[in-house]
Amino acid sequence: MTIEEYNPSSFSQHLLPVTSDQLIKKLTYWQIKYKYFEHIPLMTVKESKSVQNLFLSENEGGGHIKNLFLRDHKKNYLLLVTHQDALINLKSLQNNINVGRLSFGSKESLFKKLGVFPGAVSPFAMINGVKNNIPIFIDKNLQSYTKLYAHPLVNDRSLEITVEELELFFRKINVVPNWIEI
Repeated sequence: MTIEEYNPSSFSQHLLPVTSDQLIKKLTYWQIKYKYFEHIPLMTVKESKSVQNLFLSENEGGGHIKNLFLRDHKKNYLLLVTHQDALINLKSLQNNINVGRLSFGSKESLFKKLGVFPGAVSPFAMINGVKNNIPIFIDKNLQSYTKLYAHPLVNDRSLEITVEELELFFRKINVVPNWIEI
């Protein structure tokens, strides 16, 4: 099987280095508060907008995110988390975070470095990324939301979590997120 043949939903979670179920058990064990949702598999921001009636609206403090797995010209990888509607200029971003020319990482590199399939990238993938020294850059504007919504390593589930609880998750896995202006 090639990586293109895998399904990023919970149906294929047994293929992941850390399954969604294992992640959720760890969050519970660490007493990290979250709310769990199941929904149709979502591959894009456009598709995710079709189910956002399940969650808090932006007016109510719901922060809906997008996640970009990027690499520089030296094959140093990073994860960028920002608001779902943010327009990202890779040239400005590379200057902002002081890295070389940025492009998107491959599906194979995504699985190798973050342990997820395309469509399931989220800050929770840092549970694998930390082992591969992948830095995470998060848009500071997300700190203004009451709740954030992120996939727990598969794309047919979402977790509602506060920024404070997400920070607790990062501390538990020894990740220091880089909060930046986008």
